[in-house]
Amino acid sequence: MAYISHYSRHYIWLNFTTQKALVMNINNSQTEIACFRIYREEYLNSEGELLNQLPDNVSKESLVLFYKHMVYARTFDQKAIALQRTGQLGTYPSALGQEAINTALGMTMKAEDVLVPYYRDHSTRLIRGTPARDLFLYWGGDERGSMFSDTNAVDFPDCVPIATQMSHGAGVATAMKIRQLPQATVTTCGDGATSRGDFYETLNVAGVWQLPLVMVVNNNNWAISVPFSKQSKVQTIAQKAIAAEIHKLQVDGNDPVALLSVFDIALKRARTGKGATLIEAVTYRLGDHTTADDARRYRSDADLQTATQLEPMIRLRKWLTKHNLWNDELEAQETKACKARVQVEVKAYLATPPQQAEDFFDYVYEQCPADFAPQKQAAKAKMARLQGH
Repeated sequence: MAYISHYSRHYIWLNFTTQKALVMNINNSQTEIACFRIYREEYLNSEGELLNQLPDNVSKESLVLFYKHMVYARTFDQKAIALQRTGQLGTYPSALGQEAINTALGMTMKAEDVLVPYYRDHSTRLIRGTPARDLFLYWGGDERGSMFSDTNAVDFPDCVPIATQMSHGAGVATAMKIRQLPQATVTTCGDGATSRGDFYETLNVAGVWQLPLVMVVNNNNWAISVPFSKQSKVQTIAQKAIAAEIHKLQVDGNDPVALLSVFDIALKRARTGKGATLIEAVTYRLGDHTTADDARRYRSDADLQTATQLEPMIRLRKWLTKHNLWNDELEAQETKACKARVQVEVKAYLATPPQQAEDFFDYVYEQCPADFAPQKQAAKAKMARLQGH
């Protein structure tokens, strides 16, 4: 009987009914050759109470900083939605209620690690140095927002196609392993992406090659309008890593303490040649899938109200307040400061000169084909008319 060793001592064992059935159906012609368990890590409950003492790799000071990062991320998120509603931004995917996962990644990754994200990792981006103005540019339809003007160029642009970024992450991790670099690659996705072939292919190669890859699944229970129960039969997404023989676990995605601890351990494993990890972070999408969606059509108000009470900012603030690390005055100061910071970024975004029409032709091909010359001239003329030149 083979068991996979657990990650730390603070876990709840999720016992699979399929395993029970397997054991019950064993007869004289069958021999059990393997048995697996999935563990869930959690420290801070919805009431802001610690279930276990703080782990060694998480400090009170880091949790104060964690909360500040989430205040800024939510302020950015609210402003992005406001800009979209007033026609100043394109379709935008809110991260409301999911900020803890992205924040923990941003805080535990090193500068030399590489982020290969999907499209809802705003807080990770902001913590790693991407200016909010660049994110506004990107969601405003301007690809220059992916140039990361004030940060290093190791991170990949946001990926909107579902799950394709996972295989890109495997490629980056492979390069790190070949070069024997003490770095980690982090790639993220939503629960819906775990039904795609790219996800399983990445798991497989990460296991076979023991890649320095951390795969984080933001399980917010909804793939647009499709609930997880209709996406996959599994009890946990984490168990999908069993066939790949890589480390795996589930974590409360609204628990900042658990997230910081789990991500820190997984990243250190990757950097020291101990292979890949799949982490399922369970949370809930409080907002619409994007600003083009209306979640009221498929989601009950009761479920939303329940989930709202579990969200990470409320949870962490309760704990900080109980330990005299936060109060209403600090909240007001931080909120005001974040709004001011975001407003500076909004002004910079709105003041950015538009892209030139010829860019769409000059940067698609190394040399623009001659057949496109008339289209290029027509586009330049139309852009000039629109700009009143």
